[in-house]
Amino acid sequence: MSAEVDSREGMDLFGRYLSVWVALCIIVGVAIGEFIPAVPQTLSRFEYANVSIPVAVLIWLMIYPMMLKIDFSSIVEASKKPKGLIVTCSVNWLIKPFSMYLIAGFFFKFLFQSILPADLADEYLAGAILLGAAPCTAMVFVWSHLTKGDPSYTLIQVAVNDLILLVAFTPIVAFLLGVSDVFVPYDTLFLSVVLFVVTPLLAASLTRKYVISSRGLDYFENVFLKKFDTTTVIGLLLTLIIIFTFQGDVILNNPLHVILIAIPLILQTFFIFYIAYGWAKWWKLPHCIAAPAAMIGASNFFELAVAVAIMLFGLDSGATLATVVGVLVEVPLMLTLVKIANSTKEQFLKE
Repeated sequence: MSAEVDSREGMDLFGRYLSVWVALCIIVGVAIGEFIPAVPQTLSRFEYANVSIPVAVLIWLMIYPMMLKIDFSSIVEASKKPKGLIVTCSVNWLIKPFSMYLIAGFFFKFLFQSILPADLADEYLAGAILLGAAPCTAMVFVWSHLTKGDPSYTLIQVAVNDLILLVAFTPIVAFLLGVSDVFVPYDTLFLSVVLFVVTPLLAASLTRKYVISSRGLDYFENVFLKKFDTTTVIGLLLTLIIIFTFQGDVILNNPLHVILIAIPLILQTFFIFYIAYGWAKWWKLPHCIAAPAAMIGASNFFELAVAVAIMLFGLDSGATLATVVGVLVEVPLMLTLVKIANSTKEQFLKE
Protein backbone atom coordinates (compact mmCIF):
# COMPACT_ATOMS: atom_id res chain seq x y z
CA MET A 1 0.00 0.00 0.00
CA SER A 2 1.33 3.46 -0.83
CA ALA A 3 1.81 6.01 1.93
CA GLU A 4 -1.04 8.22 0.76
CA VAL A 5 -1.13 11.53 2.49
CA ASP A 6 -4.82 11.89 1.98
CA SER A 7 -7.50 9.88 0.27
CA ARG A 8 -8.72 12.89 -1.66
CA GLU A 9 -7.75 13.01 -5.31
CA GLY A 10 -5.84 16.27 -4.98
CA MET A 11 -3.15 14.55 -2.94
CA ASP A 12 -2.65 11.48 -5.16
CA LEU A 13 0.40 12.88 -6.94
CA PHE A 14 2.15 13.62 -3.65
CA GLY A 15 0.97 10.52 -1.84
CA ARG A 16 1.87 8.00 -4.51
CA TYR A 17 5.31 9.37 -5.27
CA LEU A 18 6.28 10.97 -1.96
CA SER A 19 9.44 8.87 -1.64
CA VAL A 20 10.54 10.02 -5.11
CA TRP A 21 9.96 13.68 -4.23
CA VAL A 22 11.91 13.24 -1.00
CA ALA A 23 14.89 11.71 -2.86
CA LEU A 24 14.84 14.52 -5.43
CA CYS A 25 14.72 17.17 -2.71
CA ILE A 26 17.71 15.63 -0.93
CA ILE A 27 19.66 15.62 -4.21
CA VAL A 28 18.65 19.21 -4.96
CA GLY A 29 19.63 20.32 -1.47
CA VAL A 30 23.05 18.68 -1.64
CA ALA A 31 23.62 20.13 -5.12
CA ILE A 32 22.74 23.65 -3.96
CA GLY A 33 25.09 23.37 -1.00
CA GLU A 34 27.91 22.11 -3.23
CA PHE A 35 27.55 24.37 -6.26
CA ILE A 36 25.85 27.47 -4.85
CA PRO A 37 27.50 27.90 -1.42
CA ALA A 38 26.14 31.43 -1.12
CA VAL A 39 22.72 29.95 -0.39
CA PRO A 40 23.61 28.12 2.85
CA GLN A 41 25.90 31.00 3.83
CA THR A 42 22.98 33.40 3.56
CA LEU A 43 20.50 31.10 5.28
CA SER A 44 22.92 30.49 8.16
CA ARG A 45 22.61 34.13 9.13
CA PHE A 46 18.98 33.54 10.03
CA GLU A 47 19.62 31.33 13.04
CA TYR A 48 18.96 31.67 16.74
CA ALA A 49 19.99 29.26 19.49
CA ASN A 50 21.17 26.76 16.85
CA VAL A 51 17.68 26.69 15.34
CA SER A 52 17.38 27.68 11.69
CA ILE A 53 14.56 30.20 11.42
CA PRO A 54 13.75 29.32 7.75
CA VAL A 55 13.51 25.63 8.70
CA ALA A 56 11.41 26.53 11.74
CA VAL A 57 8.96 28.47 9.56
CA LEU A 58 8.60 25.55 7.15
CA ILE A 59 8.11 23.06 9.97
CA TRP A 60 5.52 25.44 11.39
CA LEU A 61 3.71 25.36 8.05
CA MET A 62 3.78 21.56 8.15
CA ILE A 63 2.37 21.35 11.65
CA TYR A 64 -0.20 24.15 11.55
CA PRO A 65 -2.72 22.29 9.30
CA MET A 66 -2.60 19.29 11.62
CA MET A 67 -3.08 21.46 14.68
CA LEU A 68 -6.24 22.89 13.08
CA LYS A 69 -7.85 19.48 13.48
CA ILE A 70 -7.35 19.45 17.25
CA ASP A 71 -10.41 20.10 19.35
CA PHE A 72 -9.41 20.94 22.92
CA SER A 73 -12.36 19.01 24.27
CA SER A 74 -10.97 15.92 22.56
CA ILE A 75 -7.63 16.49 24.31
CA VAL A 76 -9.38 16.05 27.64
CA GLU A 77 -10.85 12.77 26.42
CA ALA A 78 -7.50 11.61 25.03
CA SER A 79 -5.83 12.21 28.39
CA LYS A 80 -8.14 9.59 29.89
CA LYS A 81 -6.48 6.88 27.77
CA PRO A 82 -3.08 6.31 29.39
CA LYS A 83 -2.00 3.14 27.56
CA GLY A 84 -0.68 4.99 24.51
CA LEU A 85 1.35 7.29 26.74
CA ILE A 86 2.75 4.36 28.69
CA VAL A 87 3.89 2.70 25.45
CA THR A 88 5.63 5.73 23.96
CA CYS A 89 7.22 6.94 27.21
CA SER A 90 8.47 3.50 28.22
CA VAL A 91 9.97 2.77 24.81
CA ASN A 92 11.47 6.25 24.42
CA TRP A 93 13.10 6.53 27.84
CA LEU A 94 13.58 3.01 29.20
CA ILE A 95 14.59 1.24 25.99
CA LYS A 96 15.59 3.55 23.12
CA PRO A 97 18.71 5.30 24.52
CA PHE A 98 20.17 2.04 25.78
CA SER A 99 19.34 -0.03 22.69
CA MET A 100 20.98 2.69 20.59
CA TYR A 101 24.10 2.45 22.75
CA LEU A 102 24.22 -1.35 22.41
CA ILE A 103 23.47 -1.52 18.67
CA ALA A 104 25.75 1.36 17.68
CA GLY A 105 28.47 0.15 20.06
CA PHE A 106 28.39 -3.33 18.52
CA PHE A 107 28.89 -1.94 15.03
CA PHE A 108 31.35 0.88 15.71
CA LYS A 109 33.47 -0.80 18.39
CA PHE A 110 33.36 -4.41 17.23
CA LEU A 111 32.05 -5.11 13.73
CA PHE A 112 33.70 -2.07 12.11
CA GLN A 113 36.81 -2.25 14.29
CA SER A 114 39.13 -2.91 11.35
CA ILE A 115 37.67 -0.01 9.35
CA LEU A 116 37.27 2.76 11.92
CA PRO A 117 40.01 4.21 14.15
CA ALA A 118 39.16 3.77 17.83
CA ASP A 119 38.82 7.49 18.55
CA LEU A 120 36.52 8.03 15.56
CA ALA A 121 34.41 5.02 16.54
CA ASP A 122 33.97 6.60 19.98
CA GLU A 123 32.79 9.85 18.40
CA TYR A 124 30.33 8.08 16.09
CA LEU A 125 28.97 6.20 19.09
CA ALA A 126 28.57 9.50 20.97
CA GLY A 127 26.58 10.99 18.10
CA ALA A 128 24.35 7.93 17.98
CA ILE A 129 23.72 8.22 21.73
CA LEU A 130 22.66 11.85 21.33
CA LEU A 131 20.14 10.80 18.69
CA GLY A 132 18.88 7.92 20.81
CA ALA A 133 18.21 10.15 23.81
CA ALA A 134 16.15 12.69 21.87
CA PRO A 135 12.72 11.49 20.68
CA CYS A 136 11.00 13.51 17.98
CA THR A 137 9.20 16.76 18.79
CA ALA A 138 8.12 18.32 15.48
CA MET A 139 8.20 15.89 12.57
CA VAL A 140 6.13 13.30 14.40
CA PHE A 141 3.09 15.43 13.63
CA VAL A 142 3.83 14.84 9.94
CA TRP A 143 4.19 11.08 10.39
CA SER A 144 1.00 11.02 12.48
CA HIS A 145 -0.80 12.91 9.73
CA LEU A 146 0.40 10.48 7.06
CA THR A 147 -0.88 7.51 9.08
CA LYS A 148 -4.14 9.30 9.94
CA GLY A 149 -3.22 9.35 13.62
CA ASP A 150 -5.37 11.02 16.25
CA PRO A 151 -4.03 14.61 16.27
CA SER A 152 -5.20 15.30 19.82
CA TYR A 153 -3.56 12.19 21.22
CA THR A 154 -0.39 12.82 19.21
CA LEU A 155 -0.20 16.26 20.79
CA ILE A 156 -0.43 14.78 24.27
CA GLN A 157 2.22 12.17 23.45
CA VAL A 158 4.60 14.85 22.18
CA ALA A 159 3.90 17.18 25.11
CA VAL A 160 4.59 14.48 27.71
CA ASN A 161 7.79 13.42 25.96
CA ASP A 162 8.93 17.05 25.83
CA LEU A 163 8.45 17.37 29.58
CA ILE A 164 10.44 14.19 30.20
CA LEU A 165 13.10 15.40 27.77
CA LEU A 166 13.70 18.48 29.89
CA VAL A 167 14.82 16.41 32.87
CA ALA A 168 15.95 13.07 31.42
CA PHE A 169 18.10 13.99 28.42
CA THR A 170 21.12 15.27 30.36
CA PRO A 171 21.51 12.42 32.90
CA ILE A 172 20.93 9.71 30.27
CA VAL A 173 23.46 11.20 27.85
CA ALA A 174 25.95 11.83 30.68
CA PHE A 175 25.61 8.22 31.84
CA LEU A 176 25.98 6.65 28.40
CA LEU A 177 28.81 8.94 27.32
CA GLY A 178 30.58 8.44 30.63
CA VAL A 179 31.05 12.16 31.18
CA SER A 180 29.64 14.50 33.79
CA ASP A 181 29.95 17.82 31.99
CA VAL A 182 27.32 17.38 29.29
CA PHE A 183 26.15 20.81 28.23
CA VAL A 184 22.58 20.96 27.01
CA PRO A 185 21.62 24.07 25.00
CA TYR A 186 18.36 24.66 26.83
CA ASP A 187 17.67 27.72 24.71
CA THR A 188 17.63 25.39 21.67
CA LEU A 189 15.38 22.96 23.51
CA PHE A 190 12.89 25.54 24.75
CA LEU A 191 12.86 27.50 21.49
CA SER A 192 12.15 24.30 19.55
CA VAL A 193 9.22 23.42 21.80
CA VAL A 194 7.81 26.94 21.54
CA LEU A 195 8.23 27.10 17.76
CA PHE A 196 7.19 23.56 16.89
CA VAL A 197 4.43 22.90 19.43
CA VAL A 198 3.19 25.92 21.37
CA THR A 199 3.05 28.54 18.57
CA PRO A 200 1.32 26.47 15.86
CA LEU A 201 -1.07 25.02 18.45
CA LEU A 202 -2.06 28.48 19.69
CA ALA A 203 -2.39 29.88 16.16
CA ALA A 204 -4.43 26.91 14.98
CA SER A 205 -6.68 27.04 18.05
CA LEU A 206 -7.48 30.71 17.48
CA THR A 207 -8.06 30.10 13.78
CA ARG A 208 -10.34 27.14 14.47
CA LYS A 209 -12.37 29.10 17.01
CA TYR A 210 -12.75 32.10 14.69
CA VAL A 211 -13.70 30.13 11.55
CA ILE A 212 -16.21 27.90 13.34
CA SER A 213 -17.84 30.83 15.13
CA SER A 214 -18.11 32.87 11.93
CA ARG A 215 -18.81 30.21 9.26
CA GLY A 216 -19.86 27.09 11.16
CA LEU A 217 -18.38 23.65 11.82
CA ASP A 218 -19.49 22.20 8.49
CA TYR A 219 -17.65 24.91 6.54
CA PHE A 220 -14.56 24.47 8.70
CA GLU A 221 -14.36 20.70 8.22
CA ASN A 222 -15.43 20.42 4.59
CA VAL A 223 -14.12 23.63 3.02
CA PHE A 224 -11.55 25.41 5.18
CA LEU A 225 -9.43 22.36 6.12
CA LYS A 226 -9.27 21.24 2.49
CA LYS A 227 -7.42 24.44 1.62
CA PHE A 228 -4.41 23.01 3.48
CA ASP A 229 -4.37 19.57 1.85
CA THR A 230 -0.95 20.01 0.22
CA THR A 231 0.63 22.37 2.74
CA THR A 232 2.15 19.67 4.95
CA VAL A 233 3.86 17.76 2.15
CA ILE A 234 5.12 20.89 0.37
CA GLY A 235 6.52 22.14 3.67
CA LEU A 236 8.25 18.78 4.20
CA LEU A 237 9.89 18.86 0.78
CA LEU A 238 11.09 22.46 1.10
CA THR A 239 12.45 21.69 4.58
CA LEU A 240 14.50 18.81 3.18
CA ILE A 241 16.01 21.03 0.50
CA ILE A 242 17.14 23.57 3.11
CA ILE A 243 18.46 20.97 5.57
CA PHE A 244 20.56 19.20 2.94
CA THR A 245 21.76 22.47 1.48
CA PHE A 246 23.77 22.74 4.72
CA GLN A 247 24.91 19.11 4.71
CA GLY A 248 26.18 18.69 1.13
CA ASP A 249 29.91 18.86 1.92
CA VAL A 250 29.64 16.50 4.88
CA ILE A 251 27.82 13.85 2.86
CA LEU A 252 29.96 14.12 -0.27
CA ASN A 253 33.27 14.12 1.63
CA ASN A 254 32.46 11.06 3.79
CA PRO A 255 30.52 8.59 1.60
CA LEU A 256 31.87 5.38 3.17
CA HIS A 257 31.54 6.60 6.73
CA VAL A 258 28.02 7.86 6.00
CA ILE A 259 27.09 4.30 5.05
CA LEU A 260 28.81 2.80 8.11
CA ILE A 261 27.01 5.21 10.43
CA ALA A 262 23.68 4.71 8.70
CA ILE A 263 23.61 0.92 9.23
CA PRO A 264 23.15 0.87 13.05
CA LEU A 265 20.87 3.93 12.91
CA ILE A 266 18.58 2.15 10.46
CA LEU A 267 18.50 -1.04 12.53
CA GLN A 268 17.75 0.97 15.68
CA THR A 269 14.89 2.79 13.97
CA PHE A 270 13.17 -0.42 12.89
CA PHE A 271 13.83 -2.05 16.27
CA ILE A 272 12.20 0.77 18.23
CA PHE A 273 9.28 1.07 15.82
CA TYR A 274 8.39 -2.60 16.03
CA ILE A 275 8.68 -2.71 19.82
CA ALA A 276 6.28 0.21 20.27
CA TYR A 277 3.99 -0.82 17.42
CA GLY A 278 3.87 -4.44 18.54
CA TRP A 279 3.25 -3.45 22.16
CA ALA A 280 0.39 -1.17 21.08
CA LYS A 281 -1.14 -3.98 19.04
CA TRP A 282 -0.79 -6.42 21.94
CA TRP A 283 -2.57 -3.90 24.20
CA LYS A 284 -5.31 -3.59 21.57
CA LEU A 285 -4.81 0.14 21.06
CA PRO A 286 -6.51 1.70 18.02
CA HIS A 287 -4.28 2.33 15.04
CA CYS A 288 -4.70 6.12 15.30
CA ILE A 289 -2.89 5.96 18.66
CA ALA A 290 -0.52 3.05 17.97
CA ALA A 291 1.07 4.51 14.83
CA PRO A 292 2.04 7.90 16.34
CA ALA A 293 3.23 6.16 19.52
CA ALA A 294 5.67 4.11 17.43
CA MET A 295 6.69 7.05 15.24
CA ILE A 296 7.77 9.29 18.14
CA GLY A 297 10.43 6.85 19.29
CA ALA A 298 11.50 5.81 15.81
CA SER A 299 12.23 9.39 14.75
CA ASN A 300 14.61 11.79 16.48
CA PHE A 301 14.82 15.38 17.68
CA PHE A 302 17.77 15.94 15.35
CA GLU A 303 17.97 19.70 15.93
CA LEU A 304 18.82 19.08 19.58
CA ALA A 305 21.16 16.18 18.84
CA VAL A 306 23.13 18.15 16.24
CA ALA A 307 23.35 21.23 18.48
CA VAL A 308 24.66 19.23 21.47
CA ALA A 309 27.13 17.32 19.28
CA ILE A 310 28.58 20.58 17.95
CA MET A 311 28.88 22.07 21.44
CA LEU A 312 30.39 18.96 23.03
CA PHE A 313 32.65 17.72 20.24
CA GLY A 314 32.94 20.46 17.61
CA LEU A 315 31.52 21.14 14.18
CA ASP A 316 33.98 18.84 12.38
CA SER A 317 33.73 15.95 14.84
CA GLY A 318 32.62 12.40 14.18
CA ALA A 319 29.79 12.87 16.68
CA THR A 320 28.39 15.76 14.66
CA LEU A 321 28.70 13.73 11.44
CA ALA A 322 26.74 10.89 13.07
CA THR A 323 23.89 13.22 14.01
CA VAL A 324 23.86 14.64 10.48
CA VAL A 325 23.62 11.13 9.05
CA GLY A 326 20.64 10.71 11.36
CA VAL A 327 18.99 13.56 9.49
CA LEU A 328 19.92 11.98 6.16
CA VAL A 329 18.35 8.59 6.84
CA GLU A 330 15.39 9.69 8.94
CA VAL A 331 12.91 10.87 6.31
CA PRO A 332 13.26 7.92 3.90
CA LEU A 333 13.12 5.56 6.88
CA MET A 334 10.06 7.21 8.37
CA LEU A 335 8.26 7.13 5.04
CA THR A 336 8.96 3.40 4.94
CA LEU A 337 7.50 3.03 8.43
CA VAL A 338 4.49 5.09 7.37
CA LYS A 339 3.90 2.58 4.56
CA ILE A 340 4.25 -0.32 6.99
CA ALA A 341 1.82 1.29 9.45
CA ASN A 342 -0.73 2.05 6.74
CA SER A 343 -0.51 -1.43 5.24
CA THR A 344 -1.10 -3.09 8.63
CA LYS A 345 -3.92 -0.82 9.76
CA GLU A 346 -6.53 -3.56 9.37
CA GLN A 347 -4.76 -5.63 12.02
CA PHE A 348 -5.78 -3.13 14.69
CA LEU A 349 -9.16 -2.76 16.35
CA LYS A 350 -11.25 0.10 15.07
CA GLU A 351 -11.88 2.79 17.67
